[in-house]
Amino acid sequence: MSVAEELPGGTDAGVLRQALDEVRRVIVGQEHMVERLVVALLARGHCLLEGVPGVAKTLAASTLATVVGGTFARIQFTPDLVPSDIVGTRVFHPSNEKFDVELGPVFVNFLLADEINRAPAKVQSALLEVMAERQVTLAGVTHPLPRPFIVLATQNPIESEGVYPLPEVQRDRFLFRVRVPHPSAHEELEILHRMSVTPPTPARVLEPERLLALQGAAEAVSVHQLVADYVVRLVMATRSPAEYGLADLTETIEIGVSPRATLGLVSAGRALALLRGRDYLLPDDVRDVAVDVMAHRLMLTFDALADGVDPEQVVRQILHAVPPPLVVWNQNR
Repeated sequence: MSVAEELPGGTDAGVLRQALDEVRRVIVGQEHMVERLVVALLARGHCLLEGVPGVAKTLAASTLATVVGGTFARIQFTPDLVPSDIVGTRVFHPSNEKFDVELGPVFVNFLLADEINRAPAKVQSALLEVMAERQVTLAGVTHPLPRPFIVLATQNPIESEGVYPLPEVQRDRFLFRVRVPHPSAHEELEILHRMSVTPPTPARVLEPERLLALQGAAEAVSVHQLVADYVVRLVMATRSPAEYGLADLTETIEIGVSPRATLGLVSAGRALALLRGRDYLLPDDVRDVAVDVMAHRLMLTFDALADGVDPEQVVRQILHAVPPPLVVWNQNR
């Protein structure tokens, strides 16, 4: 029996496509961003959306939360934000002369961290425990976050005033970094027609319980040993490029991607395979998510940064140089 047949209420791919279609009723274009948001959700990963203002980053996050169900909170990150503003704090009540814990807005299923690069270092460090451990510790007591939980963060790459570059350790916590471009002329016209009247309202398609089951189904997607070896070769090519016929990248890459990239390639590839209606992972699934998983984890040399080298192009060069395996699955197995 396939993974898709094990869950009630229709096939996994069918209900996921229904959720995607519902998001697309609101979001014009941006197919890549919408698909990556769903894949990150299935893979239990966080997603960083990078783009100029007005390209529907915030709208996409809130629409996905409505379609999937569960609780949602938006935090507008500002330079004067403090950690207690997001995780909570202890509050003294004179009436009973005791401290009570007031939990912060991070205790939701969907957390939208809007303009995340505007918050100072203390707030970023407080967010690390939330993203990595999915818990908050206040006054020595650990409070688990609701399940499922995902951080959808946005940042504006063109701002330089009042912003703080995200630390490498925090960028590494994001499964995806998705660049969101301007819409095309055709999409711009459709936005005008759709949003100049009463905007469409998305309907709920999933529930948190069903989403947890779908996440479990994604984790059960089979990974062939050849595909796993391919993932490792892609990662190792960022650390020792000369060994993979990429000697020109030796002066470009300062530090290769971390082991989280290895895990992220597999988990994101599994989620994409499930979205495409399969219970096995193909090299094409890995290649499709590789740029969004690996590019933001690469640390380039100072000379490469000065020359304006794009880390996404570096990953594409690696994908071109490292050949994928030929995997034949027996679907009647």
